Order: sequence, then C-alpha cells, then structure tokens
Amino acid sequence: MMKTFKIWTYKEGDIPLVHNGPMRYVYSVEGDFIEEMERTGNPMAANHPDEAHAFFIPISITNIVYYLYSPTEAHNFNKRMQAIFKDYIAIIAKKYPYWNRSNGADHFYVSCHDWGPHVSKGNHKVFSNLIRVLCNANQSEGFVPRRDVSMSEINGPSNNIPNVIKGESPYNRSILAFFAGKVRGAIRVKLFKHWGNDEDDDIQVHNHLPKGQNYTEFLSRSKYCICPSGFEVASSRLTDAIYTGCVPVIIKDHYVLPYGDVLDWSRFSVQVPVNKIQDLKKILQEIPFSRYLEMQKRILEVQHHFKLNFPAKRFDVFHMILHSVWLRRLDVRLTE
Repeated sequence: MMKTFKIWTYKEGDIPLVHNGPMRYVYSVEGDFIEEMERTGNPMAANHPDEAHAFFIPISITNIVYYLYSPTEAHNFNKRMQAIFKDYIAIIAKKYPYWNRSNGADHFYVSCHDWGPHVSKGNHKVFSNLIRVLCNANQSEGFVPRRDVSMSEINGPSNNIPNVIKGESPYNRSILAFFAGKVRGAIRVKLFKHWGNDEDDDIQVHNHLPKGQNYTEFLSRSKYCICPSGFEVASSRLTDAIYTGCVPVIIKDHYVLPYGDVLDWSRFSVQVPVNKIQDLKKILQEIPFSRYLEMQKRILEVQHHFKLNFPAKRFDVFHMILHSVWLRRLDVRLTE
C-alpha cells in the first residue's frame, strides 16, 4: 500500500474550518491527520490529482463546531454544519471531475467529533458513497462498516505526542479492573450502579480519582481497563488502556472496533455485554491467568498500530487509517 497508494488533498477552503484541526485532547487525531496529509514530504501525497487513488476532504468538523456553534442556534446547527460541508463538495465537484466519476466513493473525510457522522446526513443521495472515517463508529446511528472506517480516539497532551509505555509487569498489576471518568450515558450509569463504590478493591470505578492520584499510574497497575460508552460509543479510554499495556474491557453497544479488517480484537481485549455488567468481576476472574498473559503480550505487540507519530511512521495509527480507506477504495470502479 505505502508504495502505490496516493491521496490528493483538496486545496480549496480557508483556515480555520479547512486545512486545520485540533491538535490536543480527545479530538486530536482529527487535526493530526489533516496536518500529516498536508505535510511537505508526505510520501503518500499525490503530486497531481490525476495520480490519486483517493481524495481527502480536509474539513475539520471539530473546528466548525468550535468556531460556529452558538447555544442560541443549537436547534439549527446540524443543518448549518451540513450546508457548509455540502457547499465544499459542490465547489470541488464543479472544479474537478473526480467526485462525479465515482459519486464520491473514492473520497473521504476524517472526524473524531461526536457530531462527525451528522455532516453527511444532509443529503443521502449525494453522500451515500462517501467514505467516513469516524471515531463515533456506531452502527445504530448509520455507520456502515463496508463503506466507513472506524478510527481510534486519542487523547493528545499539550506536546501533541501521547506516550506509549509498557506499564507494570503483568505479574505485578495489583488491580483487577479500573475505570475513572464522568457518569455519562446509560452504560456508565449501570457501571457505577454496580461497581461505583469503595467496597471492592478488585473492581475500581471512580468518578473522580482521590487527590494526588495519577490516572496513568492506575492504568499501569491494572490488569484490565474498563472502556464503556459515554454519551457516544467513542472514547479515548480504549487507547489509554493500550498505551499502558492494560487489556481493554469493552462495554459498548453497536460499536465497530477500529481497524478490524486486520486486527483480531478477541486476541487482546475482552468484550462484555451491557446486560452482564453486574457479572463483570466474575467474568474477569474466570479468565485463566495464562489467557490474560497472552492478551497482555499482544497488547504490547499492537501498541505501535495506535501510536501517533509526527511525521508518521510505518504501521502507526496514520497508516492504519489509510489502510482501512485503501481497502474500501479497492471496491470502487471509476467511470471516466
């Protein structure tokens, strides 16, 4: 793929809504991807659109929300956001032949914002073929795995490059399972109902960590890290766990796991149905230690696939995203 796949990034549009995006916090992968695609020297960037196999639409949904959202116009914001996106498509479709020859099937955009899926819902006929690369990969809200790409959410720190560590040895991890976060959404309500107390040292579920306690240290000392949905299915806790060598316990409905075309999540994570949350401790304790060791070893082996680098390095998260786009692009037949 890296030797042959070429992507053209459209030049139209102005900062900050286009060619720019968040570089920190939970939406950082959106801005980092735009930055990498437009970086001078990116080997996968096409020199001319005629050479391209796929076309990147460098709109930042997060920046549209940040700069244009107003609580007084909240009821109408979805339509406004969709109109901005549709206008951009109209410009490139009029100026170039590429959108029309495939009806957008070799075009893609990248968004980690919760509202990322909504921009393409304004006109189903126009956007039915467009590849959407989303953190919020929820099949119940219209995510289509054969067309769309599930992307990992990454909580980027102020220096923009999250640290990836091994954490404690699997033999020294004293906490069976850990979660810390706000009570957002029905799944977390259920999680806190059953496990949100200080009575069980094995399953530690915190709304707020005790003063002076370090989140990363808790992850590093835990065998399993609980990754429930919040208001939406996407969460950076999945990558938080992987970055610290902690086996993710995924508790989500209708979620399409990132890069599932090539990664077998069953080999390095545990999926617990929402209706089994009350049995969480029993489920984890019944996993043989030898099985846990295998999963933890594989977590360390797949870490580099979720790592953010700038510039990008082979097999990192940037290339995992593009590989997923490439697989979907292979099914597209162009009409000249």
